Amino acid sequence: MCVNPWVRVPVGAEGEHRRTRADCRTVLVTVPTVAAGTRLLDLAQLLHDDHRVHVLFTIPDTIESWHGTAEFLHDHGCLVIPWAQAVQQQFDLVLAASYTGLERIRGQVLVIPHGASSLMSRQFSRSGGPGALPHAGLSRETLTHRGRLIPSVVALTHDAELDWLKESCPEAVPHAVVAGDICFDRLLASRPLRDDYRRTLGLRTGERLVTVSSTWSTESAFGQHPQLYRRLLDALPPRHRLAAVLHPSIWATYGRWQVRSWLSSCVRDGLLVIPPDEGWRAAIIAGDLVVGDHGSVTQYASALGKPVVLAAFPTHAVRPGSLADAVARVAPMLDLDRSLPAQLRRTVTGDTTVTRMISSQPGGAAATLRRAMYDLLRLPEPEHPATAAPVPAPQPLWPDLRAQRRSS
Repeated sequence: MCVNPWVRVPVGAEGEHRRTRADCRTVLVTVPTVAAGTRLLDLAQLLHDDHRVHVLFTIPDTIESWHGTAEFLHDHGCLVIPWAQAVQQQFDLVLAASYTGLERIRGQVLVIPHGASSLMSRQFSRSGGPGALPHAGLSRETLTHRGRLIPSVVALTHDAELDWLKESCPEAVPHAVVAGDICFDRLLASRPLRDDYRRTLGLRTGERLVTVSSTWSTESAFGQHPQLYRRLLDALPPRHRLAAVLHPSIWATYGRWQVRSWLSSCVRDGLLVIPPDEGWRAAIIAGDLVVGDHGSVTQYASALGKPVVLAAFPTHAVRPGSLADAVARVAPMLDLDRSLPAQLRRTVTGDTTVTRMISSQPGGAAATLRRAMYDLLRLPEPEHPATAAPVPAPQPLWPDLRAQRRSS
């Protein structure tokens, strides 16, 4: 794929002469990964219908920028400017869900977490190597660059994160806003659409949907048990359907061709594969049970009260007191050497502890985040209320494979 060319308008040399909308505030969204991009689109939606603002996107030019990110932004119709051009511009607002390259961007920066909680569930940073010390996130090393605080606003999901920030980086506390979790709020807003999502997935009346989620890494559900989908398909009784939710980093590491190759026979036997960018939230809402691991998807499912079973859980790598740890305290482990249907029948609903931990402001993230953005833009907020919209209906991949099985 060719290198993204220099954008001439609306921020390039000819921008002043070719613009249709004058005097717009410029917002830059930095998207190193699909996971970050999905969360940032939740945030950018709060700027809809405002003709005073135009939004641009960029992909940080670092080793942490993942395959598939450019295609994700293209599919959403985003105007993407090259990183080399972005670092030379001044923006009125910068939105980020990762600190990758942020020290090079000029503008007022608002940072949100790209998963559940601003505090990591992992006990050690993946990039720290074997000598890494325990690390929960929100550290001074992450939030500052050469003594300068990077974000103008640090959006936190919970009051407990503010307490942690007071210890880890006290100079960031005046810039912190406990906003809640906009992803969780969209899940809450989507619950009335459960029957619509189930119809879109092709579920019949009385069928049960088991959603199997995996984060990335060799310690994840898919990393530990690559045959999990096949085992469940073969073991589940009639009137059960199975949906696969794989972390975007799995897709970015291996590509769609490889994922399709690994799962092709399962898809022909009815597995619903949810795309990496959108659909997983609707699949949770539509589902009756979640089989997961220590990833954010499992945490959101538990916070919604969905029955959860863990197919993998790296106890040694999970931070005590984290969201993942809270899920593991109530969710049973799946034993692949015993009857799977019997174990799935004995599941219990999510614990309210996880619900309380995931957000201090359930239902309030949209209003708080929009207020913070417009304060940085130095614009009055629009008159209409800020709300978290329900998520789109899920559209599983590769219906052609299922058609092959039906026609054979």
